Amino acid sequence: MTTQLPDPNTEDCRALSSILARVGDKWTVLIVVLLGDGPMRFNEIKRMVGGISQRMLTFTLRGLERDGLVTRTVFPTIPQRVDYELTKLGSTLWEAVEPLGSWAREHVSEILRSRKRFDEDVTKSNSVSTQHRNARSAAR
Repeated sequence: MTTQLPDPNTEDCRALSSILARVGDKWTVLIVVLLGDGPMRFNEIKRMVGGISQRMLTFTLRGLERDGLVTRTVFPTIPQRVDYELTKLGSTLWEAVEPLGSWAREHVSEILRSRKRFDEDVTKSNSVSTQHRNARSAAR
C-alpha cells in the first residue's frame, strides 16, 4: 500500500510534517496514552512519565493544547488545581497511538533481547577490526 504524500514545496506538506512531528514525538505518545484514562494533573502525569523534565512536560502539554488535542482546566482552589484532558480530537489520536503502546508493551522483552544481541555483535566486530588494524600497523 503506497500513500501519496503532498508536494514537499506546498503548505500542506509543511503542515503535515509539523503535525506528524508532534504526534510522533515520544513524550506526546506517552502523554496521550496516559490521558486516555481520563483527566490528570500535571504532577500526576510527570510521575507516570518517567524521565520527562518539568520543562519538557510543560512544552509538550502546551503543544498538545495548541493543536487542539488537550484541554487545560484551571480550578480556583488553593493551591490552584490544573487538569489536562484529551479533547474529542485528542481522543481520535489516542485511538491511533494506543495500539502502538500496546504493541510496544507486548514486544518490549523481545526488542531488548535483540538490542543486546546486536550490541554484543557490534562490540565483537569492533574488537576484531581493532585487532586487524593493530596487526597491520605492527607489520609496517
